[in-house]
Amino acid sequence: MALRHRVRPECSLNATLTLRAGAIPLWPADRFDRNLMNGGALMDQKLVGVVVSAPDSAGMLAGIEHAEQLGIPAAWLTTGGTGIDALTLYAAAAVRTTRIRLGTSIVPILPRHPLVVVQQVQVLAQLAPGRFRLGLGPSHRPTMEATFGFDFLAPLGHLREYVRIVKTLLHRGSVDFDGRYYRAHGQIRTPVEVPVMASALQRKSFEFCGEEADGAISWVCPGVYLRDVALPAMHAGAEKAGRPVPPLLAHAPVCVHNKPDEVRAAVHQQLANYVRLPFYVQMLTAAGFPEAASRAWSDAMIEAVVLSGEESRVADRLHELFSFGAAEILVSPLAAGSDRAASLERTLRLVAETAKVGAT
Repeated sequence: MALRHRVRPECSLNATLTLRAGAIPLWPADRFDRNLMNGGALMDQKLVGVVVSAPDSAGMLAGIEHAEQLGIPAAWLTTGGTGIDALTLYAAAAVRTTRIRLGTSIVPILPRHPLVVVQQVQVLAQLAPGRFRLGLGPSHRPTMEATFGFDFLAPLGHLREYVRIVKTLLHRGSVDFDGRYYRAHGQIRTPVEVPVMASALQRKSFEFCGEEADGAISWVCPGVYLRDVALPAMHAGAEKAGRPVPPLLAHAPVCVHNKPDEVRAAVHQQLANYVRLPFYVQMLTAAGFPEAASRAWSDAMIEAVVLSGEESRVADRLHELFSFGAAEILVSPLAAGSDRAASLERTLRLVAETAKVGAT
């Protein structure tokens, strides 16, 4: 039998959120949330970070340390399926690094209750003060149903309640929440200044991020789609909530490599799964690529999504993403050619060089 989050039948669609006496109302965002979104130390504009990936924990820790040594300002980890847990690994990374910011892109929400995430975030905020950023997302139906046994119902509704609970408890110190999908009642010793961001692919999820999250994190979205669909939706959500527009973090595959045919081969090998998932197919179709329905990467899709070529061309594509409205870029290095290690290192060094230029 599939596991389900218990839904209380007596609850209405609108959750009840009660803050303890003396707390500041959460919606719309107050000065605390504005600092996180606009100019706060954790959300600097035009930052370029790197997504670290390795087959084991030791390799991931080494990758984070290497990124810090290169001068890359931010490292990101993804938790997927039954793979290595990013929040657990960051506890080790926090004490082995001193400057690099640590972020999740993303932690799937269904396998753990929001209060459990708050417990873990407190550890990271204390071990790496001022350096951790939390990205949450619903993941996808195949993973949640086949792997964990959850019924993948109302993903945006789950995400909305989840973000409300986590933000309220972290930023206010206490939460009393009875919703359609979650119940949460608890308090922590002191509020924690950690941005709570969410994944977004389609218009409604970007609008939600504009309305309630501390930022939106995209993945494999063409730049023009971010400019023409994502950002207007975020503006609409922020206007509805009466608060500033939070930052858009563009998560993009990047490959500094001279041979386009080898880049395309790498995409077909390493990114094939994404165009088999309905959410990505719908997003790419909306972005002007009806061929996404074939569930395979076309050359035009690769050109629009993957930032590739020699150093100067990739640097131009990164700057183009900023010009489209991204506040920050998460580079997911794509290894191409016969020497994968050298390919990855070449991309990392461009990210480091871009960070140095941006800091001057």
